[in-house]
Amino acid sequence: MSRTALITGITGQDGSYLAELLLAKGYEVHGVVRRSSSDNYQRIHHLEGAVTLHPGDLIDQQSLTQLIADVHPEEVYNLAAMSFVPTSWPQPILTAETTGLGVTRVLEAIRAVDRQIRFYQASSSEMFGRVQETPQRETTPFWPRSPYSVAKVYGHWITVNYRESYDLFACSGILFNHESPRRGTEFVTRKISRTVAQIKLGLAEELRLGNLKAKRDWGFAGDYVEAMWLMLQQEVPDDYVVGTGEAYEVEEFVSAAFEHVNLDWHDYVVIDPKFYRPAEVDLLIADPAKAKRELGWEPKVSFRELVAMMVDADLVDLGSEVPMRKVA
Repeated sequence: MSRTALITGITGQDGSYLAELLLAKGYEVHGVVRRSSSDNYQRIHHLEGAVTLHPGDLIDQQSLTQLIADVHPEEVYNLAAMSFVPTSWPQPILTAETTGLGVTRVLEAIRAVDRQIRFYQASSSEMFGRVQETPQRETTPFWPRSPYSVAKVYGHWITVNYRESYDLFACSGILFNHESPRRGTEFVTRKISRTVAQIKLGLAEELRLGNLKAKRDWGFAGDYVEAMWLMLQQEVPDDYVVGTGEAYEVEEFVSAAFEHVNLDWHDYVVIDPKFYRPAEVDLLIADPAKAKRELGWEPKVSFRELVAMMVDADLVDLGSEVPMRKVA
Protein backbone atom coordinates (compact mmCIF):
# COMPACT_ATOMS: atom_id res chain seq x y z
CA MET A 1 0.00 0.00 0.00
CA SER A 2 1.49 3.33 -1.06
CA ARG A 3 2.03 6.17 1.37
CA THR A 4 0.77 9.71 0.87
CA ALA A 5 2.92 12.81 1.26
CA LEU A 6 2.01 16.50 1.24
CA ILE A 7 4.64 19.07 0.24
CA THR A 8 4.32 22.79 0.84
CA GLY A 9 6.57 24.71 -1.53
CA ILE A 10 6.34 21.96 -4.15
CA THR A 11 6.93 24.46 -6.97
CA GLY A 12 10.33 25.43 -5.57
CA GLN A 13 13.74 23.90 -6.15
CA ASP A 14 13.61 21.49 -3.20
CA GLY A 15 9.93 20.71 -3.64
CA SER A 16 10.40 19.58 -7.22
CA TYR A 17 13.33 17.29 -6.39
CA LEU A 18 11.52 15.89 -3.34
CA ALA A 19 8.39 15.20 -5.41
CA GLU A 20 10.51 13.26 -7.91
CA LEU A 21 12.13 11.24 -5.12
CA LEU A 22 8.83 10.38 -3.44
CA LEU A 23 7.18 9.42 -6.73
CA ALA A 24 10.11 7.10 -7.47
CA LYS A 25 9.50 5.47 -4.08
CA GLY A 26 5.85 4.85 -4.91
CA TYR A 27 4.26 7.66 -2.89
CA GLU A 28 1.05 9.43 -3.75
CA VAL A 29 2.29 13.03 -3.81
CA HIS A 30 0.22 16.14 -3.10
CA GLY A 31 1.48 19.71 -3.20
CA VAL A 32 0.29 23.03 -1.80
CA VAL A 33 0.33 25.98 -4.19
CA ARG A 34 -0.63 29.59 -3.63
CA ARG A 35 -3.30 31.12 -5.80
CA SER A 36 -1.66 33.74 -8.00
CA SER A 37 -2.35 35.63 -11.20
CA SER A 38 0.45 33.75 -12.97
CA ASP A 39 1.24 30.10 -12.30
CA ASN A 40 4.87 29.40 -11.45
CA TYR A 41 4.98 25.68 -12.11
CA GLN A 42 7.94 25.36 -14.48
CA ARG A 43 9.99 23.26 -12.03
CA ILE A 44 7.23 20.64 -11.78
CA HIS A 45 5.81 20.92 -15.29
CA HIS A 46 7.29 17.50 -16.12
CA LEU A 47 5.38 16.01 -13.17
CA GLU A 48 1.98 17.13 -14.46
CA GLY A 49 -0.50 14.33 -13.91
CA ALA A 50 1.81 12.55 -11.44
CA VAL A 51 1.22 14.93 -8.51
CA THR A 52 -2.00 16.47 -7.20
CA LEU A 53 -1.90 20.21 -6.51
CA HIS A 54 -4.11 22.02 -4.01
CA PRO A 55 -4.57 25.76 -3.38
CA GLY A 56 -3.44 26.81 0.09
CA ASP A 57 -1.37 29.36 1.95
CA LEU A 58 0.84 29.30 5.05
CA ILE A 59 -0.90 32.49 6.19
CA ASP A 60 -4.36 30.84 6.15
CA GLN A 61 -4.86 28.43 9.06
CA GLN A 62 -8.23 27.18 7.87
CA SER A 63 -7.00 26.25 4.40
CA LEU A 64 -4.11 24.25 5.86
CA THR A 65 -6.25 22.38 8.40
CA GLN A 66 -8.89 21.53 5.81
CA LEU A 67 -6.28 20.43 3.27
CA ILE A 68 -4.52 18.09 5.69
CA ALA A 69 -7.88 16.66 6.73
CA ASP A 70 -8.83 16.08 3.08
CA VAL A 71 -5.50 14.58 1.94
CA HIS A 72 -4.70 12.85 5.25
CA PRO A 73 -1.03 12.28 4.44
CA GLU A 74 1.33 10.09 6.42
CA GLU A 75 4.11 12.64 5.88
CA VAL A 76 4.12 16.45 5.57
CA TYR A 77 7.17 18.32 4.29
CA ASN A 78 7.11 22.06 4.97
CA LEU A 79 9.42 23.58 2.35
CA ALA A 80 7.44 26.76 1.72
CA ALA A 81 8.92 30.06 2.88
CA MET A 82 9.89 33.53 1.82
CA SER A 83 13.32 32.11 1.10
CA PHE A 84 15.40 34.86 -0.53
CA VAL A 85 17.46 36.41 2.28
CA PRO A 86 17.94 39.94 0.80
CA THR A 87 14.16 40.34 0.36
CA SER A 88 13.60 39.68 4.06
CA TRP A 89 14.94 43.14 5.01
CA PRO A 90 12.40 45.18 3.00
CA GLN A 91 9.66 42.63 3.79
CA PRO A 92 10.27 41.55 7.40
CA ILE A 93 6.59 41.21 8.36
CA LEU A 94 5.73 38.96 5.42
CA THR A 95 8.87 36.94 6.14
CA ALA A 96 7.82 36.44 9.76
CA GLU A 97 4.28 35.46 8.77
CA THR A 98 5.28 32.83 6.21
CA THR A 99 8.73 31.59 7.22
CA GLY A 100 8.03 31.77 10.96
CA LEU A 101 4.36 31.64 11.91
CA GLY A 102 3.55 29.53 8.85
CA VAL A 103 5.35 26.62 10.53
CA THR A 104 3.11 26.93 13.57
CA ARG A 105 0.02 26.86 11.38
CA VAL A 106 1.09 23.62 9.70
CA LEU A 107 1.91 22.06 13.08
CA GLU A 108 -1.43 23.21 14.48
CA ALA A 109 -3.21 21.62 11.52
CA ILE A 110 -1.41 18.33 12.14
CA ARG A 111 -2.18 18.49 15.87
CA ALA A 112 -5.86 19.07 15.12
CA VAL A 113 -6.24 16.44 12.39
CA ASP A 114 -3.92 13.54 13.22
CA ARG A 115 -0.93 13.52 15.57
CA GLN A 116 0.45 10.40 13.86
CA ILE A 117 1.40 12.43 10.78
CA ARG A 118 5.17 12.80 10.43
CA PHE A 119 6.40 16.36 9.87
CA TYR A 120 9.56 17.74 8.29
CA GLN A 121 10.56 21.39 8.77
CA ALA A 122 13.08 23.03 6.44
CA SER A 123 15.47 24.79 8.80
CA SER A 124 18.48 26.70 7.49
CA SER A 125 22.19 27.12 8.11
CA GLU A 126 21.50 30.88 8.04
CA MET A 127 20.24 30.43 11.60
CA PHE A 128 23.88 30.13 12.73
CA GLY A 129 24.62 33.60 11.30
CA ARG A 130 27.49 35.05 13.33
CA VAL A 131 28.84 31.59 13.97
CA GLN A 132 29.77 30.59 17.50
CA GLU A 133 31.82 27.55 16.48
CA THR A 134 33.21 26.05 13.29
CA PRO A 135 32.06 23.75 11.82
CA GLN A 136 28.40 24.09 12.81
CA ARG A 137 26.57 21.11 14.26
CA GLU A 138 23.16 20.45 15.81
CA THR A 139 24.26 21.83 19.18
CA THR A 140 25.84 25.05 17.85
CA PRO A 141 24.03 28.15 19.24
CA PHE A 142 22.05 30.20 16.74
CA TRP A 143 22.85 33.86 16.04
CA PRO A 144 20.63 34.88 13.10
CA ARG A 145 21.69 37.90 11.03
CA SER A 146 18.63 38.63 8.87
CA PRO A 147 14.84 38.74 9.25
CA TYR A 148 14.77 35.52 7.21
CA SER A 149 17.08 33.65 9.59
CA VAL A 150 15.29 35.03 12.66
CA ALA A 151 12.04 33.63 11.26
CA LYS A 152 13.76 30.31 10.55
CA VAL A 153 14.96 30.12 14.15
CA TYR A 154 11.37 30.58 15.31
CA GLY A 155 10.20 27.86 12.91
CA HIS A 156 12.93 25.54 14.15
CA TRP A 157 12.17 25.99 17.84
CA ILE A 158 8.39 25.81 17.44
CA THR A 159 8.94 22.44 15.73
CA VAL A 160 10.98 21.27 18.72
CA ASN A 161 8.30 22.64 21.04
CA TYR A 162 5.45 20.77 19.33
CA ARG A 163 7.54 17.58 19.32
CA GLU A 164 8.10 17.86 23.06
CA SER A 165 4.67 19.23 23.99
CA TYR A 166 2.38 17.08 21.85
CA ASP A 167 4.57 14.06 21.11
CA LEU A 168 4.51 14.77 17.38
CA PHE A 169 6.97 13.08 15.04
CA ALA A 170 8.47 16.42 14.00
CA CYS A 171 11.98 16.82 12.56
CA SER A 172 14.02 19.76 11.35
CA GLY A 173 16.71 19.50 8.73
CA ILE A 174 19.28 22.27 9.16
CA LEU A 175 20.28 22.37 5.52
CA PHE A 176 23.34 24.24 4.36
CA ASN A 177 23.37 25.91 0.93
CA HIS A 178 22.09 23.53 -1.71
CA GLU A 179 21.95 24.50 -5.35
CA SER A 180 20.93 23.13 -8.75
CA PRO A 181 19.90 24.21 -12.24
CA ARG A 182 16.44 24.77 -10.70
CA ARG A 183 17.72 27.39 -8.25
CA GLY A 184 16.04 30.78 -8.66
CA THR A 185 18.05 33.27 -10.72
CA GLU A 186 18.01 35.75 -7.83
CA PHE A 187 20.31 33.48 -5.77
CA VAL A 188 24.02 34.16 -6.15
CA THR A 189 25.02 30.71 -7.44
CA ARG A 190 22.41 30.71 -10.19
CA LYS A 191 23.14 34.36 -10.95
CA ILE A 192 26.76 33.32 -11.48
CA SER A 193 26.03 30.26 -13.62
CA ARG A 194 23.42 32.10 -15.71
CA THR A 195 25.60 35.15 -16.33
CA VAL A 196 28.67 33.04 -17.14
CA ALA A 197 26.59 31.21 -19.75
CA GLN A 198 25.34 34.53 -21.13
CA ILE A 199 28.90 35.89 -21.35
CA LYS A 200 30.12 32.73 -23.09
CA LEU A 201 27.29 33.01 -25.62
CA GLY A 202 27.86 36.73 -26.19
CA LEU A 203 24.63 37.74 -24.43
CA ALA A 204 26.27 39.68 -21.57
CA GLU A 205 29.53 41.48 -20.88
CA GLU A 206 29.89 41.53 -17.10
CA LEU A 207 28.87 39.86 -13.84
CA ARG A 208 28.11 42.22 -10.94
CA LEU A 209 28.49 40.76 -7.43
CA GLY A 210 28.92 41.84 -3.82
CA ASN A 211 31.04 40.08 -1.20
CA LEU A 212 33.30 37.55 -2.94
CA LYS A 213 34.89 36.43 0.34
CA ALA A 214 31.78 35.00 1.99
CA LYS A 215 32.28 31.23 2.41
CA ARG A 216 29.51 28.67 2.09
CA ASP A 217 29.06 24.92 2.25
CA TRP A 218 27.47 24.20 -1.15
CA GLY A 219 25.85 20.92 -2.16
CA PHE A 220 23.37 19.57 -4.72
CA ALA A 221 19.69 19.97 -3.85
CA GLY A 222 18.87 16.57 -5.37
CA ASP A 223 21.13 14.94 -2.76
CA TYR A 224 19.67 16.91 0.13
CA VAL A 225 16.02 15.94 -0.38
CA GLU A 226 17.01 12.33 0.27
CA ALA A 227 18.13 13.42 3.76
CA MET A 228 14.69 14.98 4.33
CA TRP A 229 12.99 11.70 3.49
CA LEU A 230 15.41 9.66 5.62
CA MET A 231 14.63 11.80 8.68
CA LEU A 232 10.97 10.79 8.52
CA GLN A 233 11.85 7.09 8.24
CA GLN A 234 13.62 6.93 11.62
CA GLU A 235 12.14 5.41 14.78
CA VAL A 236 12.60 8.59 16.82
CA PRO A 237 12.23 12.18 15.53
CA ASP A 238 15.31 14.39 15.74
CA ASP A 239 17.07 17.33 14.08
CA TYR A 240 19.99 16.98 11.68
CA VAL A 241 22.60 19.21 10.06
CA VAL A 242 22.88 18.43 6.34
CA GLY A 243 25.88 19.65 4.35
CA THR A 244 29.11 18.56 2.69
CA GLY A 245 31.56 19.64 5.38
CA GLU A 246 33.50 21.69 2.82
CA ALA A 247 33.35 25.48 2.39
CA TYR A 248 34.25 27.61 -0.63
CA GLU A 249 34.36 31.36 -1.14
CA VAL A 250 31.95 32.97 -3.59
CA GLU A 251 35.10 33.84 -5.53
CA GLU A 252 35.92 30.13 -5.88
CA PHE A 253 32.44 29.45 -7.25
CA VAL A 254 32.94 32.29 -9.73
CA SER A 255 36.38 31.03 -10.73
CA ALA A 256 35.16 27.46 -11.26
CA ALA A 257 32.20 28.63 -13.36
CA PHE A 258 34.33 30.77 -15.69
CA GLU A 259 37.05 28.12 -15.85
CA HIS A 260 34.42 25.60 -16.99
CA VAL A 261 33.85 27.69 -20.14
CA ASN A 262 37.55 28.54 -20.55
CA LEU A 263 37.30 32.21 -19.50
CA ASP A 264 39.17 34.25 -16.88
CA TRP A 265 36.73 35.64 -14.32
CA HIS A 266 38.92 38.69 -13.65
CA ASP A 267 37.97 40.00 -17.10
CA TYR A 268 34.24 40.07 -16.38
CA VAL A 269 33.43 40.45 -12.65
CA VAL A 270 32.52 43.87 -11.23
CA ILE A 271 32.15 44.39 -7.46
CA ASP A 272 28.97 46.35 -6.73
CA PRO A 273 28.40 47.56 -3.12
CA LYS A 274 24.62 47.38 -3.55
CA PHE A 275 24.84 43.59 -3.35
CA TYR A 276 26.35 43.59 0.14
CA ARG A 277 24.01 42.56 2.96
CA PRO A 278 23.26 44.95 5.87
CA ALA A 279 24.60 42.22 8.21
CA GLU A 280 26.88 39.76 6.47
CA VAL A 281 27.27 36.08 7.28
CA ASP A 282 30.92 35.35 6.55
CA LEU A 283 31.38 31.62 7.02
CA LEU A 284 29.01 28.66 7.12
CA ILE A 285 30.35 25.11 7.09
CA ALA A 286 28.50 21.99 8.21
CA ASP A 287 29.48 19.13 10.45
CA PRO A 288 27.17 16.46 8.95
CA ALA A 289 28.57 13.63 11.09
CA LYS A 290 25.22 12.91 12.80
CA ALA A 291 23.32 12.69 9.51
CA LYS A 292 25.98 10.40 8.06
CA ARG A 293 26.04 8.22 11.16
CA GLU A 294 22.32 7.97 11.97
CA LEU A 295 20.69 8.42 8.55
CA GLY A 296 23.40 6.80 6.44
CA TRP A 297 23.30 9.89 4.22
CA GLU A 298 26.19 11.04 2.03
CA PRO A 299 26.35 13.84 -0.57
CA LYS A 300 27.06 12.45 -4.04
CA VAL A 301 27.73 15.54 -6.18
CA SER A 302 31.02 17.41 -5.60
CA PHE A 303 31.45 21.19 -5.59
CA ARG A 304 33.02 21.32 -9.06
CA GLU A 305 30.47 18.86 -10.47
CA LEU A 306 27.70 21.10 -9.12
CA VAL A 307 29.17 24.25 -10.70
CA ALA A 308 29.62 22.49 -14.04
CA MET A 309 26.08 21.06 -13.91
CA MET A 310 24.58 24.51 -13.37
CA VAL A 311 26.64 26.26 -16.06
CA ASP A 312 25.91 23.49 -18.57
CA ALA A 313 22.19 23.67 -17.87
CA ASP A 314 22.15 27.42 -18.40
CA LEU A 315 24.13 27.09 -21.62
CA VAL A 316 21.53 24.64 -22.91
CA ASP A 317 18.63 26.76 -21.67
CA LEU A 318 20.06 29.84 -23.38
CA GLY A 319 20.28 28.09 -26.71
CA SER A 320 23.68 26.44 -26.95
CA GLU A 321 23.46 23.27 -29.04
CA VAL A 322 26.05 21.35 -27.03
CA PRO A 323 26.97 22.06 -23.37
CA MET A 324 30.51 23.34 -22.98
CA ARG A 325 32.97 20.82 -21.62
CA LYS A 326 35.99 21.78 -19.62
CA VAL A 327 39.21 21.33 -21.60
CA ALA A 328 41.85 19.38 -19.67
